[in-house]
Amino acid sequence: MSENRKSEGLKALGNKSEVINGYAPELLETFTNMHPDNDYWVQFNCPEFTTLCPITGQPDFGEIKILYIPAERMVESKSLKLYLFSFRNNGDFHEDCVNTIMKDLIRVMKPKYIEVKGLFVPRGGISIHPFANYGQPGTRYEKLAEQRFAAYPLV
Repeated sequence: MSENRKSEGLKALGNKSEVINGYAPELLETFTNMHPDNDYWVQFNCPEFTTLCPITGQPDFGEIKILYIPAERMVESKSLKLYLFSFRNNGDFHEDCVNTIMKDLIRVMKPKYIEVKGLFVPRGGISIHPFANYGQPGTRYEKLAEQRFAAYPLV
């Protein structure tokens, strides 16, 4: 880890991971964006996302795609992975998962723009692909959020 990052107090990176048995937003860690004056995209894909159906308790599988434009803070990828894995034994509808993930990331990072999309595998013959996004109010990112939302589904 670089000397610049050691002072940020990251706990997950470089350490053994403990398996969490339920939804754990406290796992999310952030670090300073070294380029807050630049707009750039950061994308994460979690192709092995799992959660439980809150009604049947059966596992649901899907891919979570996160795309954001950072402001002052960025999410550390290992902590994000552990956080996403914390949904594994948690019962939530697909739409709830996508919105919860987005709101948790907004809370810890305060990004300029973020979108979260779930591509869930079919259960009972139907697949669900929820999409949620956010742009900082009163900025051009709010307009970006409106445009991208209006253009959904993004393929």
